[in-house]
Amino acid sequence: MPTTPTIIAFVQARMTSTRLPGKVLKPLGSRTAVGYVFHQLSASKRLTKSVLVTSTDQTDDPLVSWAKRHKTECERGSLKDVLDRYYQAAKAYKADVVVRITADCPLIDPAIVDVVIERYMQGDCDYCSNIVPPTFPDGLDTEVFSFEVLERVWKEASHPVEREHVTAFIHNFSKNFRMANVAAPADYSKLRWTLDTPQDYEFLNRVIQNLEMKYIKQPDARFSMRDVLELLNEDKSLLEINNNSTRNEGYFSSLPHDYVARL
Repeated sequence: MPTTPTIIAFVQARMTSTRLPGKVLKPLGSRTAVGYVFHQLSASKRLTKSVLVTSTDQTDDPLVSWAKRHKTECERGSLKDVLDRYYQAAKAYKADVVVRITADCPLIDPAIVDVVIERYMQGDCDYCSNIVPPTFPDGLDTEVFSFEVLERVWKEASHPVEREHVTAFIHNFSKNFRMANVAAPADYSKLRWTLDTPQDYEFLNRVIQNLEMKYIKQPDARFSMRDVLELLNEDKSLLEINNNSTRNEGYFSSLPHDYVARL
């Protein structure tokens, strides 16, 4: 009989974010940002487990301490070569399927994660996500690929950008991979639910506090995309808090000229 694949979400996190240092350990309602990511992912029906992947740099010691306190599995690797960090973690955990999640997505929807995994598991793609093109709110990003694809990228990617940004090589040489995408029922791509700026923090904190009040009798509740959309429809003023940022602005602004030319 065929064996069940080991499907692991590796949650990428560091403390030295330039725009909002220490953002992943900032409190959001009753938890921290990274705490909410793991809380949300724990409701996934397709994941074998979720693992925190941070660096060996001393600046990330607080993240390791958080993981120990909350009994969360954790792997440490290179600070700048995040691709190697992912590869070594996936190798250590013997992952068959790698799910890439970042710790600045506290509203990640486990049901959407499962849909992306299920689409990948159809077997006709090397890489599946819900961001190429993006139709879900920024902050629900999910990427899925095999360990073999990760190993190939780890061996072939040479530019520093491709080492720092785990899937940049796949995106920029997409003709060499079988790509698949999961689309939302409508285009919500202009909605910003990620944590990157002080404005994002204010937005997420207010949203999560409101949702915790809604589910006050269910302290272990997970929030769905629909929950957030309903809240934003009820209180449209929340949308004004962080609506001046561009999706992936930090990533694109960080690209060196030689890499832009390469694209």
